[in-house]
Amino acid sequence: MAGAPHSFFDLTRADLAARIAAWGFKPVHAGRVWSHLYVRGAADFEELRELPARLRSRLAAELTPVLPAVARERRSSDGSTRKFLLELADRRRIELVLMRFTGRMTACISSQVGCAMGCVFCATGQMGFGRQLAAGEIVAQVILAARLLRRPADHRLRNVVFMGMGEPLHNYEAVMRAVDILHDPNGPAIGARQITLSTVGIIPGIVRLADEARPVQLAVSLHAATQDERAALVPVAARWPLDELLAACRYYAGKLQRRVFVEWALIAGRNDTPAQAHALGRLLRGLPAQVNLIPLNLTAGYDGTPADRTAARRFQDILAGHGLPSTVRQRRGLDIAAGCGQLAAPSA
Repeated sequence: MAGAPHSFFDLTRADLAARIAAWGFKPVHAGRVWSHLYVRGAADFEELRELPARLRSRLAAELTPVLPAVARERRSSDGSTRKFLLELADRRRIELVLMRFTGRMTACISSQVGCAMGCVFCATGQMGFGRQLAAGEIVAQVILAARLLRRPADHRLRNVVFMGMGEPLHNYEAVMRAVDILHDPNGPAIGARQITLSTVGIIPGIVRLADEARPVQLAVSLHAATQDERAALVPVAARWPLDELLAACRYYAGKLQRRVFVEWALIAGRNDTPAQAHALGRLLRGLPAQVNLIPLNLTAGYDGTPADRTAARRFQDILAGHGLPSTVRQRRGLDIAAGCGQLAAPSA
């Protein structure tokens, strides 16, 4: 007798074919099932009348394509951002953010319930660690996002960023399985260069990304240009020191011939100074990198304030003098606490 159903979204296409073959059916049926759910956007297996009835029954009994429940939705006042509080099967909660930019939609997804990294200015870090998300729970967020966008006025989902709740390289296996599923050209078909992983600097994960030649984009949250200053903001820097982190980034960039995105939360009077900008320029010398400057988004657990436009522009000018390209990130959804570092799902 079959046990409790497993999530369909946990399986790669090869896994699904193997599962169907093990049940005694032709593996070719896997392509039809895969397309039915991922391309047609079906919610169950009942409409797949070209499949044997016994196979439809087995699929329904053992592989559920259920998406997380939307417990709450909030919309920003400018209409560019939507934030969803999602409830998982065990009633744990995570947050998902959809952002509209010119010609594209981006989903900011979570990889964990809470986070163990403890970054002092991050609401997710302030709430602590709950549990890892399974690959299917990660994929299901993207599928839900795509279905939410199926309206004439909306754009197709194009980009996926692992910048929601959790540290993706702390949940490496599940995240990479999810990436493989999302990248499948016969499934969700999210381009690898349209998938970005943001990490606080887990060195073994960065090295593994390089050794496995993962084609996704890598963003590293740096926030300070010296070890002591970084450790005060990002506690895991004590375990993975700044010099070793930069060495891992250089290894990654050299091995894959790819640039690294450096994220920097600009905190007024703390890391937005000319001295910090020059220090960052020296630190990144020779590394193919682009710096994303993000004026700090406020959270209840941290009393820092965002750098103003003048400080941000001055910081950019100094980086340019060091030959480093940079952008000041568009701040979205601040009125609904949907900005970078503001996600923190309340418990049920």
